[in-house]
Amino acid sequence: MLIYGVALMSGCMIVGTFLGRLVGHLVGINSDVGGVGIAMLLLVLVTRYLMDRDKFSKLAQEGIKFWSAMYIPIVVAMAASQNVVAAFNAGALAFIAGLGSVAAGFLLIRPLAALSPKSGSAETSAAE
Repeated sequence: MLIYGVALMSGCMIVGTFLGRLVGHLVGINSDVGGVGIAMLLLVLVTRYLMDRDKFSKLAQEGIKFWSAMYIPIVVAMAASQNVVAAFNAGALAFIAGLGSVAAGFLLIRPLAALSPKSGSAETSAAE
């Protein structure tokens, strides 16, 4: 089961890194800008797209869910530790931008959750 999903995850990481480096090049930075985030979004979107169309066996779906659950927290933690070092070198503006993005993320949780269909609730069961 664990081997399923590795190729999809690797492909998303390669495409995300390529696009991140392309964005970095376009803004004049010799670095990967957002490649990990792009890769994570691709992994979520491609997996959801293929699962909605029943392109995976049950075993493949379980493997992909496992790797998605492992991949995202580990990569976020690795990127966050690098960003802290860069923020110390960049000064106060980097901290302000970081705090602003975290605050925006917290403020968007409830509105984004409201967009999600409520599964297993009394209203959904009554409608069926």
